[in-house]
Amino acid sequence: MSTEPQSSDVKSVSATHTEVAVLAGGCFWGVEEILRDVPGVLDTEVGYTGGWLENPTYHDTHDSKSGHAESVRIVFDPTILRYEELLENWFFRLHDPTTPNRQGNDVGTQYRSAIFHTTTEQKETAERVRARVDASGKWSRPITTEIVPASTWYSAESYHQDYLRKNPGGYSCHWLRP
Repeated sequence: MSTEPQSSDVKSVSATHTEVAVLAGGCFWGVEEILRDVPGVLDTEVGYTGGWLENPTYHDTHDSKSGHAESVRIVFDPTILRYEELLENWFFRLHDPTTPNRQGNDVGTQYRSAIFHTTTEQKETAERVRARVDASGKWSRPITTEIVPASTWYSAESYHQDYLRKNPGGYSCHWLRP
């Protein structure tokens, strides 16, 4: 009998140190789909954060009824993927951070670009990365990504978890830009 971890166990076994990032970049389906396969990402979950309504539902997040953003909670191994790399090489490439409250055809505060930092170090890193991306000239408009403290996390309904895996070819306005 092999003592090697099975492929489905590798992610959970390999991480002795983990960190959590909470990011919003439009519809959470597409953000999750891209980030889940990044080397060093151990787990993703879609949900709602950054608003005022307790226990929001998907319906509550639309039309600014709750103030929450559709977000992704990412558990990652910082020995494989540094927070700075997650932001610069993935987050700021998978959505347009210059369109306030919008990604593609999705419009509303729930689709805003936001980084919900969990530590002072994450805040400082996010501010440095946002400034660097803004100064790079990659985007023709200023970056509008909010950097705010993480607040209560509410998991989205089960049918939203792993949505694009369950519904191949489903709608997404996310792709990695150069």
